[in-house]
Amino acid sequence: MDPIGKLMGLRYKSHPWHGVDIGNDAPEIIMSFIEMVPTDTVKYEVDKETGYLKIDRPQKYSNVIPALYGFIPQTFSGEKVAEYCMSKTGKKDIKGDADPIDICVLTEKEISHGDILARVRPIGGFRMIDGNESDDKLVAVLNNDAVYSVYKDISDCPPMVIDRLKHYFLTYKDLPGNPRDVEITDVFGKEEAHEIITRSMEDYQRKFEKLGNILSYV
Repeated sequence: MDPIGKLMGLRYKSHPWHGVDIGNDAPEIIMSFIEMVPTDTVKYEVDKETGYLKIDRPQKYSNVIPALYGFIPQTFSGEKVAEYCMSKTGKKDIKGDADPIDICVLTEKEISHGDILARVRPIGGFRMIDGNESDDKLVAVLNNDAVYSVYKDISDCPPMVIDRLKHYFLTYKDLPGNPRDVEITDVFGKEEAHEIITRSMEDYQRKFEKLGNILSYV
């Protein structure tokens, strides 16, 4: 983080999307912001304007997120991310969902609450399309985790772990009488996860270029 960012962080809470640095080792090792943990029965998400964690909605059914869940700071699902999705699926007219890239983090430790930062190592993910929007879900392991650190690629994960994550993302937005056009087209490995992170960082720089210019005068 630049000196001005560090100085502001001493006095103000950094916005988890814009004020937290992704890390110098990206995309191999990145910082992530955790919004939810497996024990949560309410869906939390960061309020885009204030940066505070807010209640999105109570979970309607018994399904719970089977891993830590959050997003990657200073990423944005925009034009370059959408282009990559179209190149891999053959679909047309796909757009980025205009959010930071979502990430699930595997760890042996029981983390009691969200609203925390975690240094993680991406190993793959799911190519998910919600309507006509690219909504990739990356999968990572907590860096130096005693158990999961041996996973170098998503192919190392037990099939049940992958199935549980896929089931959650295909059903967590379901509401009676409100069917959603959501699909997971494929599961991808570490190299594609790195490509999505790199592209989303470029999309972020393009989208929020003016924000960086403003902060440089603070």
